[in-house]
Amino acid sequence: MGGLGNPNQNIIIMNNLLAYIIWDPDTVAFHIGSYGIHWYALWWIIGLVGAYFMVRWLYKDQKLRDEDFDPLFIYCFFGIIIGARLGHCLFYEPDYFLSSGKHIVEMFLPIRFMEGGGWKFIGYQGLASHGGTLGLMIALWLYWRKTHLNLWQVLDDIAIATPITACCIRLGNLWNSEIIGKVTDVPWAFIFERVDQAPRHPGQLYESIAYFLFFFVGWYFYRQGKKKAGSGFFFGLCLTLIFTFRFFIEFTKDIQEPFEAGMPLDMGQILSIPFIILGLACIFGGKWMAKVGAKKD
Repeated sequence: MGGLGNPNQNIIIMNNLLAYIIWDPDTVAFHIGSYGIHWYALWWIIGLVGAYFMVRWLYKDQKLRDEDFDPLFIYCFFGIIIGARLGHCLFYEPDYFLSSGKHIVEMFLPIRFMEGGGWKFIGYQGLASHGGTLGLMIALWLYWRKTHLNLWQVLDDIAIATPITACCIRLGNLWNSEIIGKVTDVPWAFIFERVDQAPRHPGQLYESIAYFLFFFVGWYFYRQGKKKAGSGFFFGLCLTLIFTFRFFIEFTKDIQEPFEAGMPLDMGQILSIPFIILGLACIFGGKWMAKVGAKKD
């Protein structure tokens, strides 16, 4: 007759599980009719709206024109969403999305073509922060071409607010139980029940807390010296803080795609390095950086 093993060992395992955080929240925040509004989408909206009001305040504080601010949100919204989506598809799943015309369509539209015919709305499942950052930078360059503002002033103002959005996006990842950490025995480990029963690092929470703190770091430096806004300092500070932290926190995360197995650095770390270098160049570039972002005639 089979037994349950060593009773003392079973008690230890049970006590360990009780020490961990069981994580299996409802991914739907509320319903509008039959359509469910997911927490992931809601956190994205909260993050973007929070950054919107922060940048609006910065524009007023720096006495920039309202008509220059009005189109900024549209540029940022589409730059982030398109960049994040293409970044995920091209950096993490190119074999799938570049394999057929239908899959290329899926890169741009929130749908999935069914094997038996037809299609299904699934939302944008897969958004990469590195792609979103690159898309935002391109969008801000286009915005600068339209408004003729100082490019560094635009980038600095957006950079001060960016950690708000980054914090909220990672909370959305936490609600979705995605981008999970490696198995660990730390007492604050999460058991992501939709994934498995193993205690894991809550990497999404680590990042969310860090980005929340980075916002106050940038805010502190702004209050200490507003004249730095327009020098590229805050843009460089944001890139350096976020992607340096991202580089090291990746060591606590599980791999996102099978091709990353066995790589000395995962894709998130590889993509972070150019942003760290750019960030340091902006912080320490000196007067020559000002020539790049000078007010366009």
